[in-house]
Amino acid sequence: MYTIGEFAALGRVSVRMLRHYDAIGLLEPARVEPRTGYRSYAIDQLPLLLRIVELRELGVGLERIRDLGRADDPDAELRAVLEERRRELEASVAGDRVRLARIERRLHHLEGTTMSDVVYKPIDPVTVYAAHASAPGMGPENVSPVIGPLIGALDDALVAAGRPLIEPGIFWYDAEADDRLAVHVSYVAETPPVAGDGYDVVDLPAVPTAATLLHRGDMTGIGESWSRLLESLVADGYRIVGASREVYLHAEGHEPGPDWLTELQVPVERA
Repeated sequence: MYTIGEFAALGRVSVRMLRHYDAIGLLEPARVEPRTGYRSYAIDQLPLLLRIVELRELGVGLERIRDLGRADDPDAELRAVLEERRRELEASVAGDRVRLARIERRLHHLEGTTMSDVVYKPIDPVTVYAAHASAPGMGPENVSPVIGPLIGALDDALVAAGRPLIEPGIFWYDAEADDRLAVHVSYVAETPPVAGDGYDVVDLPAVPTAATLLHRGDMTGIGESWSRLLESLVADGYRIVGASREVYLHAEGHEPGPDWLTELQVPVERA
C-alpha cells in the first residue's frame, strides 16, 4: 500500500488533486484509516490514476472521465472519448487559424499594405429578380444557413421561368422585429423585366453617395471588411442612410472561393 503522498508522486499529481478525485468519486483510496482518516492506495490503482492524468492532459473533463470509468466497455468508451476530443481540437485549431489570418489582415491594414481602399461614389439604379427570407440575426452563423437555400430557390425559379441568371448577384439586408434580419438575394434583370413565380421584380433605387470597399476572397473575412468600411465612413464624417448591399462582381458558382471579388456598399450622407 502507498500513502497518499507516495501515490501522488507516482502519478505526478498533487495530494490536493487526489483528495478531489476521491471527493467526486473518480478515484477512491483502497483504504481509509478510521481513526486518523489517512488514505492508502494499492498498486493496481495506478493504471487508473495514470489514465486520468493522461486524459486531463489531453483536455478531457473530469465528468467525462468519470463516465468512462462506469462504462460497460471501457475500451470502446475510451475510443469514443478520444475521437470526441480529437474533433474538438481540430475545430479549435481551425478556429485559431482563422483568427491568425484575421490578425494578419488587421496588421496589414495598420501597416497600410491592404489592397482595397474605401471609395465614395454614386450607385446607379438597377432592377433585379429577387428572393427573400428571414434570418434569426446578424452574423455569418445566422445568415449563412439562410443564403444557400435561398439562392438555390431563386436559381430554380428563374430557370423554370426561362429567365437568365445575369451577374452580378446583389444581396441586401434589412432589420426586422425581434432582432431578426431580412435577407434579400438577387440577379440583375433583363430589359424589360418579366415577372414570374418564385421571385419578385425589385427596383433598387439610385444611391447619390455610397461608401464602398472591395472584399477579396471567400466570406471568412467579410466581417472584418464590413467593420473596416463602417469605421472608415464614420471617421470620414458620414452617417448611414439606407440598407447595405453586397455586390458579387466575380463569383464563380455558389461556393465562395479565393478568387471572389465582392463590393460592399453603404448609402451615406455627410453627418
